[in-house]
Amino acid sequence: MSFFKKHIEAMDAYVPGEQPVTLAGVVKLNQNENPYPPSPKALAALREFDEASLRLYPDPMVARFRRAAAELLGVGEDWILPGDGSDDLIIMIARAAAGPGRAAAYPYPTFPFYFTQGQIENARCLRVPCPEDFSLPLEALAKADAAVTFVASPNSPTGATATPDRLEWLAGKLKGLLVIDEAYVDFADQHAAALATRRDNVIVLRSLSKGYSLAGLRLGFGLAPPRLMEGLVKTKAIYNVGPLPAAVGAAALADQEYHSRCVELIRAQRQRLERELAARGFRVYPSGGNFLMVTVPGGDGRAAFEALKARGVLVRYFNEDRLRDTLRITVGSQPENDALLAAIDAWRG
Repeated sequence: MSFFKKHIEAMDAYVPGEQPVTLAGVVKLNQNENPYPPSPKALAALREFDEASLRLYPDPMVARFRRAAAELLGVGEDWILPGDGSDDLIIMIARAAAGPGRAAAYPYPTFPFYFTQGQIENARCLRVPCPEDFSLPLEALAKADAAVTFVASPNSPTGATATPDRLEWLAGKLKGLLVIDEAYVDFADQHAAALATRRDNVIVLRSLSKGYSLAGLRLGFGLAPPRLMEGLVKTKAIYNVGPLPAAVGAAALADQEYHSRCVELIRAQRQRLERELAARGFRVYPSGGNFLMVTVPGGDGRAAFEALKARGVLVRYFNEDRLRDTLRITVGSQPENDALLAAIDAWRG
């Protein structure tokens, strides 16, 4: 006997990347984390945090952080909704817009959490395959015309991006919501935030995990017209962001000079890895994120993953259709990338 709903009992849980017990002797390039520390202003906010506030319930709408995000994007505070990571916003959107008789569509491959949340809501999940080159299948998503359509740009694990013009075209074709997940947009050439101010069916998601080195803080936000935010607020946890993440996150957003320096370091290392991996026979796909998807020489992605892991370098391997000959490799610091390349050279002899 199961105590759970049949569709919950039948589904698989989302599986995150491997977390080593200790980082000693490990080069961790499997979860697209930022190799650089958070902003000094963010760390100062952490040190100066008033611990007396921890006994009190936090502001349910996280006004301090909303102000910082709104100022950064040039919108009113009522256009911003913070979350416990941007995956919290995905949960809210799925609760509000997907379900029986209401389909959720997304490219494949992409962030599998969209599928997970669609299943939880018992929605019809429409997996729309990417073309052979792994570009985003916007035309096919338009034809699917789901109640909610998720598009990660840059996409993970592929790194593919869509221009704002093409995303606006897609928004105009859909009767339902278009959710543009910009978790990795800090490292891309363009962003689509302005679409949320021009289209009444667009929600843009942002994360502080990648570009701001705050993955452990769990903080993200959505940008959308206030009418959409009013609906999403009904589905969120009462107190989903505490005062500590709000204070540190607001300070991080305010320090754009530091953020830009870190982003440029990562982009430079991404270009370097593209060259070095291609010279070693890997097919490197264009990426707008802080990672690269590569096809392994010889086509055995699992063997490559295991060989690198044995040499102390963790990368991401996806044991699923169309990805078994690939790896996703986070762009690390120069020493981390040196260690990756040395491990590849040792493996390949």
